[in-house]
Amino acid sequence: MKQHIYADNAATTKLDKAAFEAMTSWLLEEYGNASQPYAFARKPKKALADARATIAECIGALPEEIYFTSGGTESNNWVIKSSAFSDPEKRATITSAFEHHAVLRSCAAIERLGYSVAYMWPSDEGYITPEALEKNITDNTRLVSVMLANNEIGSIQPIRELCEAAHVHGALFHTDAVQAVGHIKIDVHELGVDFLSASAHKFNGPKGIGFLYIRNGVELPPYADGGTQESAHRAGTENVAAIVSMATALKANCDLLEQNQQHILSLERQLISKLNESGVAYKRNGGDSKLPGLLSLSFSGKDGEAILHRTDLMGISLSTGSACDSVNTEISHVLQAIRLDEDYAKGTIRISLGKNNTEEEVERIAAALVKILL
Repeated sequence: MKQHIYADNAATTKLDKAAFEAMTSWLLEEYGNASQPYAFARKPKKALADARATIAECIGALPEEIYFTSGGTESNNWVIKSSAFSDPEKRATITSAFEHHAVLRSCAAIERLGYSVAYMWPSDEGYITPEALEKNITDNTRLVSVMLANNEIGSIQPIRELCEAAHVHGALFHTDAVQAVGHIKIDVHELGVDFLSASAHKFNGPKGIGFLYIRNGVELPPYADGGTQESAHRAGTENVAAIVSMATALKANCDLLEQNQQHILSLERQLISKLNESGVAYKRNGGDSKLPGLLSLSFSGKDGEAILHRTDLMGISLSTGSACDSVNTEISHVLQAIRLDEDYAKGTIRISLGKNNTEEEVERIAAALVKILL
């Protein structure tokens, strides 16, 4: 029996063995509550400090600018809702029409409470331009939120230029970097962002843990009320084991960032080459600047759901778009936002290759698609 092939790394990634092993002692032996004053809490407290420093180093931040959360969804909710509620004078938010639903539905929530939200539309290639931001921003704008890399088509946004445009108007800038952290080089100070969200399970860490970067000097009220953990910014007993595991996974990916990128890009080229050689007709979504290994492919007149189910029967896991909408057969909001022709949109699949994929697996993926499509 052929081994299963996982090609949906944009949905989640395999936990690194070292990241798994990093958890065990904090679950079974050093299980103390890091907030307590006694000696048994000292090692967990130090572990949190070390993990915070490691993560900060990976993204060019300071340790005190890193706050642990349950993942990207919480981080996004925290920034959008707490930012809106924090300033009675500057009440408006701007985002893009093809953000992750954690951002879009947070924006919808504050709209229901009377806060203004403007939605920028991307170009056909999937980019938000500074010109689009200039058309929407006003002196009443409190926050601009644009994702670093789109989770369906992989397009990497010009965050630095967007940040500069936002700051000129006195607005803060947040980027949902969940799909990008651990996969491309990120320096928060080079980008200029005030807030950045990340989630461990996207870079070979455990599920249910993430972090939010908050630039020093920027005030963001707590999202959850309770204890004084995370410098009184995020209440709740810290998940030490998962936090240590997240830091271990992120450091491993950042240490081998260029090597992993070259491996994944090589696999990507191999897959595209095989499809081209076979004569399969397709459209690749997204422009030239996109995440390595994330391929949004549209096949005219085909059914993406049918392709997914047939590859699944062949032991291959891929996606028809955003994993958060895997039960929804309607055209995804991302493909609608880039104005993809309906005939192509219905036949769209997402293949997201990771560092653990192999050339042999890519050969099988290509062969399966050729068999299904021709």
